[in-house]
Amino acid sequence: MRFLLILIFLTGAAGWAAAEPVPQKKPAPTAPPDELYDLGKSLFDQYATPEIKAQYEFPSRGSWDTFAARLQKALESDNLEDLVAYESEARAALTALRVLPGYEDYADWLAERIDYIEAAKQAIHRPVPRPLGPRSTPGPPPRDIPYYDLWLERIRDRPLPARAEELMPILRAAFKAEGVPPELAWLAEVESTLEPAARSPSGAKGLFQFMPETAKAMGLSTFLPDERADAEKSARAAARYLGQLHGKFGDWPLAFAAYNAGEGRVRRLLAAHSAKTFADISAALSAETRMYVPKVCATIAVRTGVTPDKIAGPRS
Repeated sequence: MRFLLILIFLTGAAGWAAAEPVPQKKPAPTAPPDELYDLGKSLFDQYATPEIKAQYEFPSRGSWDTFAARLQKALESDNLEDLVAYESEARAALTALRVLPGYEDYADWLAERIDYIEAAKQAIHRPVPRPLGPRSTPGPPPRDIPYYDLWLERIRDRPLPARAEELMPILRAAFKAEGVPPELAWLAEVESTLEPAARSPSGAKGLFQFMPETAKAMGLSTFLPDERADAEKSARAAARYLGQLHGKFGDWPLAFAAYNAGEGRVRRLLAAHSAKTFADISAALSAETRMYVPKVCATIAVRTGVTPDKIAGPRS
């Protein structure tokens, strides 16, 4: 399914909906997303030529669901090239999500995946750093995390998320209260761009993108109210979960990998490769997790000045 026509019809619809025939003292308000969507759909149905209609279909909930499933499959594969192939379609889909009624909350999820796609495109043309031999010091130095430097370059000059000033003190305090380094609260920027309402097609939701089963295991309610959208409660749950993962895997990069890919997958890969570090199993992980772990580490380093090898372990 292709989303390209949304760029023309919905952008035009927004302008037409907001236009006034006579100058007013106050600018006309922009129409809400559902009205823009209906207007764009009407314009498409009335004015698109048969040739255009044969080539494109106006975005619908069904077309988004189909696209999201295909993109998720690429994210879960271990092939970066397969993921990069979705770049143009993902960008057009992001525009569609901004106005598709009821789907606005998926936009932050997709924006993060576009970030992975862009980074994967760069990574394809870079040699993967070779894992080092046994180390005498605890914790992985940054050079032991494939694509860490790439993500440092991408993130270094990014502005803070819009709600960082409001939310980060709450998140940091919650992590500290759970005995987990407060620097790790910046994981929420990677997970949701600090948008509590963010959700994924697979059912994850909130600042830390908890799946329902994991949320419940960490003591969060997922039904009226859904506490995954509660800043303090979700942060404390994320801190507890990360602390548990660190206890099982022994360092933060592997804990981040397990947070994203699941404990079982990381444990199986470590066993299959007789491995001990994230770098040892990185190439066997999904494209998403390969991009996710260095992005988390680089985000923490940029936002706090603490590199991965300097992050303390959980307080026992």
